[in-house]
Amino acid sequence: MGSKIKIAIVGVGNCASALIQGIEYYRNGNPQDAVGLMHREIGGYQPEDIEVVAAFDIDQRKVGRDLSEAIFAPPNCTKVFFPQVPHKGVTVQMGHILDGYSDHMKEFPRDRVFVPSDMPPCDVVSELKKSGAKILVNYLPVGSEEASRFYAECCLQARVALINCIPVFIVSDPPWESRFREAGLPIVGDDVKSQLGATITHRVLTKLFSDRGVKMDRTYQLNTGGNTDFLNMLNRSRLKFKKVSKTEAVQSQLEVPLDAQNIHISPSDYVPWQKDNKVAFIRMEGRIFGDIPIELELRLSVEDSPNSGGVTIDAIRCCKLALDRGVSGALQGVSSYFMKHPPRQLTDVQARDMVERFISGQSESL
Repeated sequence: MGSKIKIAIVGVGNCASALIQGIEYYRNGNPQDAVGLMHREIGGYQPEDIEVVAAFDIDQRKVGRDLSEAIFAPPNCTKVFFPQVPHKGVTVQMGHILDGYSDHMKEFPRDRVFVPSDMPPCDVVSELKKSGAKILVNYLPVGSEEASRFYAECCLQARVALINCIPVFIVSDPPWESRFREAGLPIVGDDVKSQLGATITHRVLTKLFSDRGVKMDRTYQLNTGGNTDFLNMLNRSRLKFKKVSKTEAVQSQLEVPLDAQNIHISPSDYVPWQKDNKVAFIRMEGRIFGDIPIELELRLSVEDSPNSGGVTIDAIRCCKLALDRGVSGALQGVSSYFMKHPPRQLTDVQARDMVERFISGQSESL
């Protein structure tokens, strides 16, 4: 293809930092040694073909700064694996706060929390059009329902595709999906999976139980972390869609879902010194041959934001292929493989097959 994939980002937090660092890391790396990528090339597009042309945030330490500086500003705390990000010539614009900021953050030190700017919000639709962005990546904080729908509406007005990386149901909500389809715009979502995170691991183990004839009786997944995502989620009212998204991702791998009292999947607590490191504890209890009990316990520790970077890079390139081909609406296989709460839940094997067929230009249908 050879052309750039022009994207906009809303929410210049840890995930945006990891994504942008990653684009530069693979631009400067050896293509034959692309560690950490599921696909080095998709439809002729390389990771370094992604160009961020617009960015929106609300934090006074990021708004008005070049994107190359803003991604390292507090309260971002993800691991810096490519510090030499060049000047981008993209100024972070003041976004619309709406419900993107939780008041409980006022109780914590400034270096850990968002500090809203008092600048007036920009005209998002105008900025999207002026930038030439073709895709908007939503990295808003968990629980930003009103704000996510606002930016989805801006996408429709500016004729920009959407990749919804957070657990607000837009791509998996039929009325929203229909509006993007009618507008001729592809969408991918909702709620990005990590490359090898707690939910994808829990899903695979659940499918393994099912495929091997093990009766699962109960399970939990508890997650701790020290980034602003975990701090934001101390306000439990913001977890409504997050709990549904993560729980359905696991339940979908069972022929008969567990009763609600026998499954618990949720962020557990905020541990400041963990920073962007996420620790997940998974426990599964079941029965094997002869009704004999079996128990499985797992601890997973991983840098949270880079863990979704490669997934998002693939989702962006698949979305650009859809734009190139005139495909609109929810990308079913792409959403199922890369997101926790897609319009249609599939096994990861089925979803991967659909993605590979989509990339090669075949029909997504199973």
